[in-house]
Amino acid sequence: MGAASERAAVVLLAACACAAHAQPPAPATLPGVIVTAARASQGTPAAVDRIDADAVPARSGRSVSELLRRVPGVVAHDRQNLAQDLQLGMRGFGARSAFGVRGVQLFVDGIPATMPDGQGQLSHVPLGALQRVDVLRGPFSALYGNAAGGVLEFWSRDPPARPAFGIRAGGGTDDGARASLWWGAPWDGDGSGGYRLDGEHYDTAGYRTHGRARRDVAQARLLWDGADGTRVALTANGLDLVAQDPQGLTLAQAQATPRAASAGALAFDTRKRVRQQQLGLRVEHPLGDGDAWTVSVWTGHRATFQMLSVPVAAQAAPGSGGGAVDLDRDYGGVDARWRHRLADGARPLDLTVGAQWQRSSEHRRGYENFAGGRLGVVGALRRDEQDGVDDHDLYAEVRWRFAPRWNATLGVRRSVVAFHSDDAYVAPGNPDDSGRLHYARTTPVFGLLYAPDDGMELFANAGRGFETPTFSELAYRNDGGSGLNTTLRPARSRSAELGLRAHRGGHALEFVAFASRTDDELVVASSIGGRSTYANATRSARDGWELSVDGPLAPRWRYAVALTRLDARYTRAFATCRAPPCAAPDTPIAAGSHIPATADAAWAELRWSPDGDVDVFLQGDATARLYADDANTEWAPGHATLDLGVERHWRVGGRRLTAFVRIDNLLDRRAIGSVIVDEANGRYFEPAPGRGGWIGLALEPAHP
Repeated sequence: MGAASERAAVVLLAACACAAHAQPPAPATLPGVIVTAARASQGTPAAVDRIDADAVPARSGRSVSELLRRVPGVVAHDRQNLAQDLQLGMRGFGARSAFGVRGVQLFVDGIPATMPDGQGQLSHVPLGALQRVDVLRGPFSALYGNAAGGVLEFWSRDPPARPAFGIRAGGGTDDGARASLWWGAPWDGDGSGGYRLDGEHYDTAGYRTHGRARRDVAQARLLWDGADGTRVALTANGLDLVAQDPQGLTLAQAQATPRAASAGALAFDTRKRVRQQQLGLRVEHPLGDGDAWTVSVWTGHRATFQMLSVPVAAQAAPGSGGGAVDLDRDYGGVDARWRHRLADGARPLDLTVGAQWQRSSEHRRGYENFAGGRLGVVGALRRDEQDGVDDHDLYAEVRWRFAPRWNATLGVRRSVVAFHSDDAYVAPGNPDDSGRLHYARTTPVFGLLYAPDDGMELFANAGRGFETPTFSELAYRNDGGSGLNTTLRPARSRSAELGLRAHRGGHALEFVAFASRTDDELVVASSIGGRSTYANATRSARDGWELSVDGPLAPRWRYAVALTRLDARYTRAFATCRAPPCAAPDTPIAAGSHIPATADAAWAELRWSPDGDVDVFLQGDATARLYADDANTEWAPGHATLDLGVERHWRVGGRRLTAFVRIDNLLDRRAIGSVIVDEANGRYFEPAPGRGGWIGLALEPAHP
């Protein structure tokens, strides 16, 4: 798809949306929008969205990208590679991440899924138990801590009101299979809470060679509701993931043999194993007169083993950390907040103050990825250190309805993040690399909202944010030496947005224009064999707009459209490394170069529901050209795909039986699904699958 056709696709989708929306207005109230963190659902001066999982038909449950791609400004590229997780970003933040999630704060049932250093994971989210996802984009994400792009909050279903169970199973292309089972019941019949147990299994041979994966997730959720309004939620979950890693391909390889794996992946049997257990407790207690306090406590353990394809010759240097990574991480924290009503009446004034402490302690070992002439096996120890990070935060927020139809929100957060590393591997040419790093920042935000009537809101906000390097980004130096990359600095951002929300005649619209400026942008210096090193660029800018509209087209027909215009560029020239070791940057990056892995995007859905038991949908998804390196010499061509799905419900006694079938990439278009930023060998590209299908059955209680 050329640049002209990419723009045409975006314009066509926008025209369809505007035509559908141009109907006579009718008085209505705004649909509920949710941002937790002590802010009210309506009247929030920020870009917010809620996605109800049940409102998305024919979900396979393989990835949260099925939910997130319908939100403008959110990038959720399925890498087709469970070893590297989803490529997730917001407004161009987080797109550089080679694995996991960066630049976006993640929460699951009110418990952080982002570590204190800013690295997040979504692999432990039980997709079968998911009830909704709340999405916050823009400056107000600074109130959540170490993030610049936004916040994602995943909420599980509460226990049922009566004993019940559900089962869901499906399968499809590439030997994919998924099954989930849940059981729940109330403690008694007085509505005082209950429990729900979820388990799910997913495995696939993978679209690409050497792409087999298995993921097992289990969760127990226990709720107690007191007569005084107190709610206690205890959530325990576990993850066991095993995945091969096919790695990236050159563009020529991806276009000629998209199912292939890299030669290094096959030679070294690149793979990943993750085991995680987590326990979280959340207590909410009302105090009366609008006051309340909330306390969350959590602890967990995550063990990760990863075999990389770092060449044997590259491990000869005394400072090399080897080519196999073994991590054992213990983490935990506590968050306490108090909400107080300072003034009642026509001009209510609410204050929220809170404190958060998080700690992560990690035993990092590195081994050679060869032994006795064999590749892809654990060899000699090359790295052994105990790493830790502590995050101490204080935050406050004031919300004031200072006039009829006007309200203002002012917030501030003080974050202090301290890293330490104690080196236990000292050898000739590899000295003691123990060290300490300390980052601190105060991030204010301010928002203003005006509601000219009950169906419309205008809002504006501005704020500052910052992102520290993660331990994974600090772990390797660009010069090939041992120890932490102590030259990295936090990225500091200034952001603003202006938006409109409206609800007329059953149609909902949100339009947001945004701008962001970042100093010391964290960039990938080089990526080779699955290992990345990082550096600070100088300055960058992200400007754009987002539009989402949905509503009825005709009786039994609905539409939904999400458009993203994003111009993300480096605004000052800098130099980076082509490949490690790199004592001095050797590759110039011109001012005006696009930030890799950022692009315009469009999504649209047409849905037909002839009765309450059948849903048929056609979805279109378009992405413009996706640059893969800072110099913009390599890119994935833009592409557009269509998905078709049908879902049918039957009542069977007191239960609901659901059958669905979906066809992804209906027209069998070849496309690049995601990119590996600045991959040193030119293997930037991860191909998306061609036409594929998925069929499933579900048996659920009719009234859970």
